[in-house]
Amino acid sequence: MTTKCKVLVVGGGPGGYVAAIRAGQLGLDTIIVEADRCGGTCLIRGCIPSKALIHAAGRFEALNSHARKPRMGISLAAAPTLDVAELIAWKEGVVDRLNQGVEGLLKRAKVRIVGGWASFSDAKTCTVETGEGEQTIRAEHVILATGSVATELPGLPFGGPVISSTEALSPTRLPARLVIVGAGYIGLELGIAYRKLGCEVSFVEALPRILPLFDRELTRPVEQWLKRHGVAVHLATRAKRLTETDDGHALEITDAEGARQRLPADQVLVTVGRRANRDGWGLENMAVDLDGPFVRVDDQCRTSMKNVWAIGDLIGEPMLAHKATFQGEMVAEIIAGHRRRFDPRAIPAVCFTEPEVVGVGLTPDEAKAQGIDTVVGRFPFAANGRALAMEAGGEGGFVRATARRDNHLLLGVHAVGAHISELAGELSLALEMGARLEDLFGTIHAHPTLGETLPEAALSALGHAIHIAN
Repeated sequence: MTTKCKVLVVGGGPGGYVAAIRAGQLGLDTIIVEADRCGGTCLIRGCIPSKALIHAAGRFEALNSHARKPRMGISLAAAPTLDVAELIAWKEGVVDRLNQGVEGLLKRAKVRIVGGWASFSDAKTCTVETGEGEQTIRAEHVILATGSVATELPGLPFGGPVISSTEALSPTRLPARLVIVGAGYIGLELGIAYRKLGCEVSFVEALPRILPLFDRELTRPVEQWLKRHGVAVHLATRAKRLTETDDGHALEITDAEGARQRLPADQVLVTVGRRANRDGWGLENMAVDLDGPFVRVDDQCRTSMKNVWAIGDLIGEPMLAHKATFQGEMVAEIIAGHRRRFDPRAIPAVCFTEPEVVGVGLTPDEAKAQGIDTVVGRFPFAANGRALAMEAGGEGGFVRATARRDNHLLLGVHAVGAHISELAGELSLALEMGARLEDLFGTIHAHPTLGETLPEAALSALGHAIHIAN
């Protein structure tokens, strides 16, 4: 049986399902094909479940702290207990609710959902192995939104005690000793959560520092948290192989000087990055150009094949759900005849560590490398009433604003601190609208909120912050 449609979306992640919903809203006959559940890596086995786990871990750690020592007049007679099965069931409940919501929105937009694995024979035709049999779909437009998959290391293939982030988000029991290979945002988010849940955690990172996407000033509070909580971090070190020992396993590592060491481990979590999901669905039959490991597109996400589009992780960095979502909506509107292109001034990056880190736009060093003369202002959480009231003033958090010296045009805002991710939208909006330092402190911010740190950082850049001495 052959089914025809105007728009075929392959992949039900945050790029694909948004593209399909918007196409349906615009009256385009649309089919979406997804082999798993709608929501993709982000909703099913990435962003959402990890944040649920992080939240639960934070709650568990907070209760433990009250059991160890009274704080704020609150004490517990006994330490809390953790039921891992109940924790995972709660996390899956969050995922299920969102998955059902996405599928409901697709149906409301009159998008047909086909469950199965798509295999393309040419640029506009694919065959899907569904539970009811084989189905052929031919479309006028194809939107490729196949996402990305976790990267394996040659000496540490996934299986047994070597796991990816997918398995780390659905444990049946917690490992006593967890070694994480890769100290980027995925590894650090999960590692910090596992440490809060009581596991012994250590990191092995090939680069000389953690979180290479952010500069050292931003990562210092995270490093301090790891040190305070007894998390070992082996930098400029490579993981070699996993060996069996009398009491389990050990990961062999080698540092920059060639010194070898063995780290006892019940599990090894490999988080060295993700790669575009190009394999197994017939990309080689679609005659689209590649850009290294990614699919090449223009500023409208058009590939080299007419009416074939690609979005999200498949087309390169940054591999972020919100980038894919933006592109999915844009492509649907272009197909419907709207005038759009992908040219954002800033894409926010957020790391849900302890404390959280957020960055939008250029750092001071990046601006300097481009030959831009800048002014930089910083405002610490220690001087913010809301942060102090949440016990977040002593963790080294701050907001930093970078602007041109000549006209005060905002170039970037970076911050680290409790709940700072919630400011990512305001930071992005400021850059997208071409705000200047005067716009930041000329906007009245509610008191007491963490958002007050932003106008204070702008004032600091000009040398006259109110609540700190410049």
